[in-house]
Amino acid sequence: MSLMNKHEKLERNSLLLLVCVIVTVLVGGIVEIIPLFRMETVIEPVDGVRPYTPLELAGQNIYVREGCYNCHSQQIRPLRDEVVRYGHYSLAAESMYDHPFQWGSKRTGPDLARVGGKYSDEWHIAHLVEPRDLVPESIMPSYSFLLERGAKLHDLKSHLKALRTVGVPYTDEMIEFAEKDAIVQATGEARADTAGLEERYGEAVNARDFDGNPDLISEMDALIAYLQVLGTMVDFEAAKAVEGGEE
Repeated sequence: MSLMNKHEKLERNSLLLLVCVIVTVLVGGIVEIIPLFRMETVIEPVDGVRPYTPLELAGQNIYVREGCYNCHSQQIRPLRDEVVRYGHYSLAAESMYDHPFQWGSKRTGPDLARVGGKYSDEWHIAHLVEPRDLVPESIMPSYSFLLERGAKLHDLKSHLKALRTVGVPYTDEMIEFAEKDAIVQATGEARADTAGLEERYGEAVNARDFDGNPDLISEMDALIAYLQVLGTMVDFEAAKAVEGGEE
């Protein structure tokens, strides 16, 4: 009976009811939101996922600048038709170092979550220069100007430092060699010169002249380096083999 009286008092006092509603919503929101700030509680680690190399990061910056996410998603949903068309459904860990993430909400063009290694560098150049040469029905604009613009590399140290503050595990060494690593990756120099790059980011890093012009590290180099790594970090075939062995 005592509880009923208190409840009646709450219903009759609009100001008190408002305060109690606000407090309840705040408490509920805090309980739901705070755990999300601890990445390890919401994202299961996956072998192979690494931070982007400085050149790939420069490419992602161009991807964001040109608004590619407006027409291309990077999120394959666990639906049969999507998996058949694009490949294994997207894992949260694959986007854990994306700031901002590139999931997208619309597909005017195909999903790009698994585009890495699907086409050659030459295909990407031709497609970006004149999309309709390869896909006649495409409404994508031409990005031929990327071949003539030099990639922005001088501020990569600062960019890596900023990303480290939000949890991306860039080391002091990665930050120190950021610009050099970008140059080495984009020029595909002798293997001895790429050793440091591979030590920092793994042997599977693509290191070559992506745009076919050895005299300029262009924005095309950076963008293609980024596109060619999308969806390639996780070895799903190896994961399936391990699961099969465990069974």
